[in-house]
Amino acid sequence: MEELVKFEEEESSHEKNSGKVDYFLEMIQKSRRGKFKVYIGMAPGVGKTYRMLQEAHAMLKNEIDIVIGYIESHNRTETEALVAGIPNIPRKNIFYKGKKIEEMDLNAILVRHPEVVIVDELAHSNIEGSKNEKRWEDVIEILNAGISVISAINIQHIESLNEDVQEITKAKITERVPDSVLKLADEIVNIDLTADDLLDRLRDGKIYDKAKVAIALQNFFKQETLLQLREFALREVALHVERKISLDLPKNSYLKADRLMACISTNPDSAKMIIRKTARLASFYNCKWYVLYVQKPQESGERISSILGKELIANFKMATQMGGEVIKLKHHSIVDAIMDVAFKEEITFICIGAPRFHYIKFLFGLNILNKLLKKIVLAETIDIMVLS
Repeated sequence: MEELVKFEEEESSHEKNSGKVDYFLEMIQKSRRGKFKVYIGMAPGVGKTYRMLQEAHAMLKNEIDIVIGYIESHNRTETEALVAGIPNIPRKNIFYKGKKIEEMDLNAILVRHPEVVIVDELAHSNIEGSKNEKRWEDVIEILNAGISVISAINIQHIESLNEDVQEITKAKITERVPDSVLKLADEIVNIDLTADDLLDRLRDGKIYDKAKVAIALQNFFKQETLLQLREFALREVALHVERKISLDLPKNSYLKADRLMACISTNPDSAKMIIRKTARLASFYNCKWYVLYVQKPQESGERISSILGKELIANFKMATQMGGEVIKLKHHSIVDAIMDVAFKEEITFICIGAPRFHYIKFLFGLNILNKLLKKIVLAETIDIMVLS
């Protein structure tokens, strides 16, 4: 009996030591990860690329090994002049649909292994057949290799802002970066210009060729549009600063951390909206968040259409990329399932979409909302957000 107790104690001690070793290795790996700096702008032409190149020249003077991995000058004279003198890793040529296309050479960057690399156009989609589908995935690979990255993005390419920006600009934005990628950034810098200054640059031909100026002024570069995009950019940087403060300053142990849960259905449009708005709220509160999908009996694999099934999987993927944790359940009662998960995961905010006015669906949605409100009132520790 004594030998058995001793063996169990030794095993327990080994498990504790193993845990400490794993934690230490994790700390070492984190310290080896490259630093990540992102320049954000409200629109093309504010000077993000120009500022990155200025920073590169300053680093070279301080004998820091910095190279250009990818720069998009858009034929802007001022920007191209700054490229000179900075070591450049040649792009690789890829033939796609009979055309020669230049892409960033990820492998060449990893082999060269500089201290810092400049990677422009963070939201760029790589050519089909590339190692990674998106450039931000390339950047994560570079960071994990211990190389620091300086990159740039326009505010309209942030995933959680996609619908809001499309509503403002009336333009479809296909290239997007998950919010979780920006959360990896050690520093986010907003290159801020007034709308008037940016419009002056546009009219002077410093952003696009003068032949394109008139069309740009009628579309994306309207003053009211730029003012709203500028507000988004300023708010994004403010959120990043708040996140850093909350992470770096000691936390009060008596404060309970918020946890958000987005409840979605098979409706692809409302699900996207709920996920994006919940992700935005989670970013504001700097808290963990979940996406819950409750599969009702009538939504079994055979009864749900292949299109809706694909849309649902795409929404799960989007939520994961934005930093959410997806929970899928089969349950006869949506309300009971929501409350079970809410208690289990200690959720503080449940986020649902407002019932839409198609008579039957509206009544069904309103019935769920009323039942949920009654349960939440009894719970006392959970709030509900109805997202329009």
